[in-house]
Amino acid sequence: MVSLSVSNLSKSFGINEVLRDVSFTLQVGDHAGVVGANGCGKSTMMRILADQMSYNGGTISMAKGIKIGYLEQQDMIQAGGTIWSELESVFEPVFLMEERLHSLEKEMENGHQDEQYFLELSNKYDRLLTEYEDAGGYSWKSMIIGVLNGLGFAQEQYELPVESLSGGERTRFFLARLLLTKPDLLMLDEPTNHLDMTAMSWLENYLASYKGTVLVISHDRYFLDHVCNTIIEIVSGRSEQYKGNYTEFMKQRVQRFETRMRTYELQQKEILRQEAIIARFRMYNREKSIRAAESREKALARMERVEKPTEDASIKFQFSPRRRTGEVVVNVEDLSKSFDQKTLFEHFTLHVRAGERIAIIGPNGIGKTTFIRILAGEELPNSGKIEFGSNIDLGYYDQHQSSLHPDKTVLDEIWDRFPTMEQSDVRGALGMFLFTGDDVFQKIKTLSGGEKGRVSLTALMLKKDNVLLLDEPTNHLDMDSREVLEDALANFSGTIITVSHDRYFINRIADRIIEMSPDGIREYLGNYDDYIEKKNAPKEEVTTSSGKTRTMIDKEKKRESLNKKEIKRLKSELSEAESAVLLAEEELHRLEEQLANPDLYQDAAKALEVQKSYQDVQKKLEKLYETWEKAEAALSQNE
Repeated sequence: MVSLSVSNLSKSFGINEVLRDVSFTLQVGDHAGVVGANGCGKSTMMRILADQMSYNGGTISMAKGIKIGYLEQQDMIQAGGTIWSELESVFEPVFLMEERLHSLEKEMENGHQDEQYFLELSNKYDRLLTEYEDAGGYSWKSMIIGVLNGLGFAQEQYELPVESLSGGERTRFFLARLLLTKPDLLMLDEPTNHLDMTAMSWLENYLASYKGTVLVISHDRYFLDHVCNTIIEIVSGRSEQYKGNYTEFMKQRVQRFETRMRTYELQQKEILRQEAIIARFRMYNREKSIRAAESREKALARMERVEKPTEDASIKFQFSPRRRTGEVVVNVEDLSKSFDQKTLFEHFTLHVRAGERIAIIGPNGIGKTTFIRILAGEELPNSGKIEFGSNIDLGYYDQHQSSLHPDKTVLDEIWDRFPTMEQSDVRGALGMFLFTGDDVFQKIKTLSGGEKGRVSLTALMLKKDNVLLLDEPTNHLDMDSREVLEDALANFSGTIITVSHDRYFINRIADRIIEMSPDGIREYLGNYDDYIEKKNAPKEEVTTSSGKTRTMIDKEKKRESLNKKEIKRLKSELSEAESAVLLAEEELHRLEEQLANPDLYQDAAKALEVQKSYQDVQKKLEKLYETWEKAEAALSQNE
């Protein structure tokens, strides 16, 4: 059954056409994600569907009697209302049903002598009781508590006046009230804003099991993956609908583009072929050939031309370190940091080896950014020790872009950092990050957050560091830019330590998670999905014989497994080197026998050829001995 159908929706603000052809259909129970670049019209479309904005053209059809839920505005709250009283008011219809049930109970007590009347009352009571139960008559309190806890409200906040809440808390409150109304069509615009990872996870699970239709705008790709079964993309005012979650949408989008490009190219070839035939017919200049040419021209004019598919410009770059680090990148021992008598973290110990990709997660204010700044040399710890390995080149990405100079142009910001580069090379690098033409003469202070991020990424790419310290690198970047950044980091041969709340990013990049919490620091091997699986697994007791946690044991097992694989590889290399040396020695011995034969020198050319082969094999053997010795030394160090 169709819940919502939109056809050819258009909306303009003056001469600015925001939506020109938006069409999609949602069945009851569909969970649709709306994606697209900032300013493409996603929120405008949502407000039109919520009947909060007019539109210029198109049609909107909804199921009869559908109940729509959209985030209410702040002026809808009652003056002085508390969080609990405002959410309790959602269940006013339930309380009225309860009063009616009590009234029917009294009527049934007084009317039991009239059998027919009592039967009618009983039927009314049964119907109302079923409706009461379905509306949460027995569970409304637990429903309120569950939503409040899930969205991060502590019990001591329940009686706070809504008017006293911060902006982020109010957003969470409005979301809680909306969820409790359980509309048939639930429309959410960036619902994960102001939510921590725990609250986001709860909301994902809640929406994934929501029986109604959901239409959600979000930049959180992990959220879209876990909640949505269809994706609506808005590009240049037009919409495209894809079946599946965000990851499946990305695959289908590439396939659609490639198919359309092939169709366009084939049609262009056919047009050129027909035009060539028409030209030949006209060249003959005979009555029949001219009629044939005119006939083909008419057919060509009637042909429905395929529009050439266009792809939005996207950044394209890679991180290439100029040298390799040693095996040990950094050892952090018993680090602590406090500000104004407040301890952010203590006893922070971390050992990082070459090539590792570590993501640091935790609630806001726990000290994640401070820890990254300490590693980058921007802050000093109160206690503890940091030792970097050999050949370390640190690259630091600051989420606040505080190192950028507001009065410099984009070009000067990069060129001043790399003065030996030619201007054309600097502009070429900036072009990879979509700064072209006069864009490079914009002042830093006029740029958006995403544009400043791209300037910082340009500088980071050009530095060619082998250890990247990244603080929220996907903030302010659009979805496509995030994908490109992740691809670049996935192909990076160096070491990555990143702070991020972007779970999709963490899933693609991390092989180790460091969780910072008020209870301390914990490590988890794997990406974000692995971390969630281990967090939700039954807790195991600390091993009494060793005093090690399960995480520590898993970590050691992985290192042992990696060490075994390395030993196996080195043994294989040693065996191959030994075989190669034996073969080369045999070849050398055979050539020596030929050189010792006086008959060889009767043919001067042949003798010269054998002497050259002998010299080549000698050089080859020297290199093989070096390889053998290196393999033997490496094996002895790892065994």
